[in-house]
Amino acid sequence: MRSARVHVHGTSLPVLPLERRYRYVGPAELREQVRPDGLGRPISSRDDLATWLAEQDEPEREEPFTFVVDTTATLRLAPRRSEHIACAGGDPVLGAGEITFARSHDGWRVSEISNQSTGYCPDVTSWTAVQAALDNAGLDHPGSFTRPIVFRRCLHCRQLNIVKDDHFVCAMCEEPLPAVWNADPPDEPEH
Repeated sequence: MRSARVHVHGTSLPVLPLERRYRYVGPAELREQVRPDGLGRPISSRDDLATWLAEQDEPEREEPFTFVVDTTATLRLAPRRSEHIACAGGDPVLGAGEITFARSHDGWRVSEISNQSTGYCPDVTSWTAVQAALDNAGLDHPGSFTRPIVFRRCLHCRQLNIVKDDHFVCAMCEEPLPAVWNADPPDEPEH
């Protein structure tokens, strides 16, 4: 049986299952700052989004926001300068990144979206979960990440890398990087 694949910048990558939960891989000091009242706002409908955006300052609405898709497949939003770990309440996520909205004839639509989260380093294949959360909330979207980012952990020096221009080589030690997502913390099994 052939596994599903997604193409990013001409490179074919395997699709991870929708159930893939991304654990936080960023600095420990940011995890320690997570507060129970800092959780991102759940967005379950177009009305939820319109209400939340109306609460944001106008200049903020022009910038990307921090988002996560929690393990209930709910989109959560926070201001851009928020950490993904805070938006997720310290929990694992199905997806994370940055999202920009633009006005449309009937409200708001997603104009740009990426998996840019150096705290969770989600694979580009997390789009499946992100798309489901956007669809469940009734939000129009581009149909894929508009700026996909490929994260890999070096097997030699354990450094997290962002792969650019399909150059799967570690920026620190110049060893080859794996083709398959592997950004989970070293020596920690997935839950």
